[in-house]
Amino acid sequence: MPFTNVYEDDAMAEAYSKLAFANTYHLAFRDIPELVREHVRGRRALDFGCGTGRSTRFLRGLGLEAVGVDISAQMVEVARRLDPGGDYRVIRDGDFSSLPPNGFDLVMSAFTFDNIPTGAWKATLLRGLGGLLAPSGRLINLVSSPDIYTHEWASFTTRDFPENASAGPGDLVRIVSLDIEDRRPAVDVLWTDEAYRETYRESSLEVLEVRRPLATGTEPYRWVSETRVAPWVIYVLCRADRGG
Repeated sequence: MPFTNVYEDDAMAEAYSKLAFANTYHLAFRDIPELVREHVRGRRALDFGCGTGRSTRFLRGLGLEAVGVDISAQMVEVARRLDPGGDYRVIRDGDFSSLPPNGFDLVMSAFTFDNIPTGAWKATLLRGLGGLLAPSGRLINLVSSPDIYTHEWASFTTRDFPENASAGPGDLVRIVSLDIEDRRPAVDVLWTDEAYRETYRESSLEVLEVRRPLATGTEPYRWVSETRVAPWVIYVLCRADRGG
């Protein structure tokens, strides 16, 4: 199965522009405000892999001065249309030269690393993002848990892809979003907690906190696996040479 980034697509950009912070996605962002309050000192934020700007606008709603960047011109075009006053930029893959070194108190990446195909490139990008952090800056990396590819969810289905169960780090996995009209499967790259921790070490980043958000059962959503299995993992990181 070849890796293709389904998000670099006009139709998919339009579909994702309609996503809200509901269902399984609610759990992805629920804990971010608390983590920002606990770990971030300052207001300058970068949303790496901003897509159509949903996460950038989320950060701005927390009182942060957020810049959104993405390699997908289609996604950024939609973000600018939805939010004309926002700061959205197209960058070349791995090129951070247009961004200020040590210039951000927070760098957040929401789901972006699910679609980066190799560990070596993940490490290269993470090192680059680390170089953008202010001395007390924090990197929040929100990623899919391997479990998301082997269970059913309020927002996703994987039942048509039983081969996901035998996937290991670096293998391609497929998942279908139920919250958008476009039901083409996304092809992601599975990466385990152990693999992420090794990649962070290679990138000179230190893990400060890890969250695996579960639903409580009191939310206004029809949960499937969310009260028992965490679909997401949130890593809070700093530069290892600067300590916690």
